[in-house]
Order: sequence, then structure tokens, then C-alpha cells
Amino acid sequence: MCPDARPPVVALPGSVEVVNVGLALFADAVADQGRPAVQVDWRIPAGGEEGVVAALRRLYGPLAAVVDAANAEVVRRLDSGRPLLIDAAPASAVLPGLDGRTLLHCGPAIAYQDAVDPLQRSMHAAVVAEGWAEDVAAAARMLAAGEVALSPANDHCTVVPMATAIGPSMPVFVAELAGGGRAYAPIGQGPGDVAWFGRDTPAAVERLVFLRDAVQPVLAEVLAASGPIDILSIAAQAVAMGDDVHVRAQAATNLLIRDLLPYLVASSAPRRAEVAAFLSGNHLFFLTIGMAAARALAGWAGEVPGSSVVIGMSRNGTDFGVRLAGSPAWHLDAAPAVESALYQPGRGPGDAAPDIGDSAVLELVGLGAAAAAGSPAVAQLLGGGMRSAVRLTEHLDRICLGRSSRVTLATLGGQGTPLGVDARLVVELGVTPRITTGILHRSDGSGQIGAGVAEAPVGPFRAAVLALDAELCARPEQYGRP
Repeated sequence: MCPDARPPVVALPGSVEVVNVGLALFADAVADQGRPAVQVDWRIPAGGEEGVVAALRRLYGPLAAVVDAANAEVVRRLDSGRPLLIDAAPASAVLPGLDGRTLLHCGPAIAYQDAVDPLQRSMHAAVVAEGWAEDVAAAARMLAAGEVALSPANDHCTVVPMATAIGPSMPVFVAELAGGGRAYAPIGQGPGDVAWFGRDTPAAVERLVFLRDAVQPVLAEVLAASGPIDILSIAAQAVAMGDDVHVRAQAATNLLIRDLLPYLVASSAPRRAEVAAFLSGNHLFFLTIGMAAARALAGWAGEVPGSSVVIGMSRNGTDFGVRLAGSPAWHLDAAPAVESALYQPGRGPGDAAPDIGDSAVLELVGLGAAAAAGSPAVAQLLGGGMRSAVRLTEHLDRICLGRSSRVTLATLGGQGTPLGVDARLVVELGVTPRITTGILHRSDGSGQIGAGVAEAPVGPFRAAVLALDAELCARPEQYGRP
């Protein structure tokens, strides 16, 4: 260097704008000083777990063509299937494989002794309503002795809400896809002293008997007269009116009752007035109809092999199960607590049972949390304004492959709701679906005590990804690979 040479002068910027990857406190420090800072929520893929990272590398790499083609077909079916409400019938008359002293229950398979208190109480009420026991004490003894068989409703193309258990005589809605394929869900029991909220009182039993003896015959007559009803057409209208069709289904219920009203008035059934009064006070009446439609779509989409799209999420209060399209296997983890909750006065998290029910299938077809951005009711659960509800939808959008072409959100400029949860993305990002849901008391039989949002555990998605990778690697010829 020449003796008179000087180091170059470094010009400092006049302002600072930061993109921060990693610890959020660095972005927070910049923002506290009044400068723009964008925080990137980056995490080590799959938590750095070596075997899972290797599986993802294959599923995104050499296996990607197979998986992506399957996923495209699954999403197409979820988006294009047209479930129709065609009937209300006794379960034993329409459900495959339901006979004898058998109860169908929410969630993955479970023994009576392992079921949470609300589900046990619902089983008691169902046994008494079936006439198998004189009272709930006798029903509990029968169940404990194994004198009543238990089977997951999902194994019978059926989904049931919250802590529901149903027997052969209980009525179910029949949802049929235009072109074939059926699914089922029970007629909603309504609010108050009811078994689906984990009650086994005489009033809860009486409600089940009323649904069987009065509501089902009237609805069967009404639906026969009205003809098939496009379920998702009503759901899409209801989302535009503030429903998420999960914790709030009031608009959908009103729309459906409006369509059925002429046939209800014309009915000759002797108990039609009782049924009309019940319908007018059941603001969640449409919930189980939407669930049946979602299960019908999931059943059709589930026929596609080699997919990483989730077509089943189900909880029994003890276990949380996940199932991928093309596979019969349920992958399990502990049922989560319900967070971001709004409780009744005097109730709180210590009173709450874990998340329960089959209704999370709604989140997989563009409803529930997927439609939260348009629902002030969901925003209230989250304790904030509509922005909180929008974030819930955006959270699910991060792990979905597509968006609904029929369920749209005016709050997001007409954008379709997220559709097609990809287990690969869930595991890679560590972002799991969130589910809008009700909350039951964990032990005293008092029923629903609030509502909130549950976050699915990542474990079942990780297990599902590993199982898909193993299946594709073990049977390459079956999936068109050399």
C-alpha cells in the first residue's frame, strides 16, 4: 500500500428496514425504535427429526409426481362433489354394519373404561333410549361388562358431533353425493339438557326418544316431499351471512328451515307442531347435516391412493386421530385442550374436557376454521376483532393446497376458503390445523360450558407422513413408479 493511501469510507444508511429470521426479539427491538421490521416465522423443517426429514425429502423429491397427482385429484373431489340431503332414517335401516347391541361413538376406537366422562354419559343415555337398560346405572354396568359393543362412527361412513353415541334405533340424516356415495350423521339434539353435551339425565334420554319417535318421521316425510337439498349451496350462503358452519350454524339452519317450511306446514304427521317448535329453537340444527356432507366428500376423496391430503380428523376426548386419503389407517395422539376459549360465567380451563367429536371434518372441506374470516361469532371466541378471525383462516391456508370455488369470503375479497390440508406441509412447517369447537365439562355432567379453538397435535400428521412414505417406497409398481 502507498504511504498516503487511506481506507475507503463506508457510508452508513440513512434509514434501516429489517427482515429478521429467527428470534422475534430482534425484530421487536427494531420495531420499538420506530423502524419497519418483518419477522419471518422460519423453523427447522419437521423439527430437524432425521427420519421425518428424509421422508419429506422423498415425498417432495422422487415421489412428488405421484403424490402431487393424487393430491390434485383429492382436492378436485373435495371441491366439486355435490352432497345432497335426501332422507332422515333409523340408523339400523341405512348404516352399513350396524346391528345388535352396538353403539357408534365419536372419534377413534375406544373402550368404555378409557372414555372421558362426557362420552360415558352419552353412552348411558343411548343405552337407556334403546331400551337395553332401565336406567343409567344399569346402562353403566352393561357397558363396563362389555355387554354393549362400541364402534367408531367413522367406520360406518358416519360422523357424530361432540360426545355423541348413537344406537341402532336413533335417526340419522342421509347425505348422498350426486353420482353416488353416501354418508350419515345424527339429527342434531339441540341445546340444553342433551346427551351430545355429555348429559345422562332423564331429560337427555327423553330428547333421544323424541328425535326417534317424533322428529325422524316428520323429517322423512318432509324430505320426501321436498326432494334432494344441495347442502353446500346452503352452507356457502350461510358463510356469507356470518356462519362458519361449526360453532355457528344459525344462518344455515334458518335457510334450511325456510326451504322445508312449505312441506312442514303441509305435513299430516300428528306431532308436526312439536317438531316445528323443536326446529325453531335448535340454532345448530344444520351442523350435523354439514358434517354428513363433509364426510361424503371425504369418503369420495379418500378413494384416491398415494395422497398426502388429510380426509379425516376425529376426537373422542382421549385420542385425536388423523387419516390420509387412500389409507384406512388412523394415526393417533392425545386429544388437545381447547384454547382461545369463551367460557360461561364461573367456568374456566380447569373445568374443560379435552377436544371431542367428529366435527373437525368440516375444517377439511372449507368450513369451520377455514371460514372463520367471515364469522363475527368466531372472532368473539378469539377475544378480538375480525382480524383475529381472519388470522385463523390464514393459519389454515398455510397448510392447504387449494381454495374452495363455492365457499367464498367477502372479508377476503371473495377468496375461497382453504381446502385440502397437506400433511407434508403440516409436518414441514410445524403448523397444525385449528378447529372451532364447543367445550364440555370434564366430570360433573353439566354439559357445555363454553366454546373455543383447539389446535391439533402434530404427532398424527408426522406418523401419517412416515406411513405414506413407507407405502410408496414399498410398492412402487402400484403407483406407476419403476
